[in-house]
Amino acid sequence: MTATKLDMGRANLEEFSATLIELGKNDKNIIAVTSDSRGSGKLVPFGEQLPEQIVEVGIAEQNLVGVAAGLASAQKKVFAVSPACFLTARSLEQAKNDVAYSNMPVTLIGISAGVSYGALGSTHHSLHDVAVFRAINNIDIIVPADNFETREAIKAASESKKPIFIKFGKKAMPILPRLEQSFEIGKASTICEGSDVTFIACGETVAPAYEAAQTLQEKGISAEVISMHTIKPLDKEAVIKSASKCKVVITVEEHSIYGGLGEACASLLMQEKIYKPFKIVGLPDEETVAGSQNEIFNHYGISAEGLSKTALELL
Repeated sequence: MTATKLDMGRANLEEFSATLIELGKNDKNIIAVTSDSRGSGKLVPFGEQLPEQIVEVGIAEQNLVGVAAGLASAQKKVFAVSPACFLTARSLEQAKNDVAYSNMPVTLIGISAGVSYGALGSTHHSLHDVAVFRAINNIDIIVPADNFETREAIKAASESKKPIFIKFGKKAMPILPRLEQSFEIGKASTICEGSDVTFIACGETVAPAYEAAQTLQEKGISAEVISMHTIKPLDKEAVIKSASKCKVVITVEEHSIYGGLGEACASLLMQEKIYKPFKIVGLPDEETVAGSQNEIFNHYGISAEGLSKTALELL
């Protein structure tokens, strides 16, 4: 079988902006709050078309989250947009107390997440965000893999009554195949089915996992790819079902190997007594190498070649 080249969509952030404009035109209670991130958050068109529905607080991430929580308490539907590395560190106390513990239906949008900032280095990488919010009660975590998941996640967030954290990278995303064109918070999406290897991935790592599955199929190895777009609440049923039928399980994430998707899946499988060869592919506990996102991915094996090699070693 020859690998199928995926068609390209736009950056998930651009899809986020377009969806928010569409929703905002029909609902004046939808408000975007940003910390000098109108450009990098792709909110310039939103501000131009809906100038009364955007709040700019400047480079003040703690104020960003506090203002967002205040607006939510006044029945506004708030999307707070800021670089993920700062949103989930500098303003963590506000996210924890003002949003999660106060049960304010704010959607925190972490932009340029993971290693999207590339050569800017570790201070601008966001490799801790999922781990942080997994440990905080009352906040969902969504990491969309493509434009479809992004669009549906923003629609779902606009209707949700609870806090949500959504993270996006910067680059244009491929249009992924999927068995069903449906989206639900807390329900994983199966990209392709297999019986030898399970790849459970999230966000921008789903595409290389799919490419690895195609590479393995050329070698006669059947690989399943699951887009675990919601990391909290985790789709336990999907993890257990896929891991039970496959020989090895590999999780893939643009995040530290500690505290993220991989450890969530490992904990679940151990508690369910499902013992399979298992590997967490992510960023190790070291000073992250500098370079573009693709260069960093390749260095840490988050690529079709790297993931195929990992699968073959586990098999």
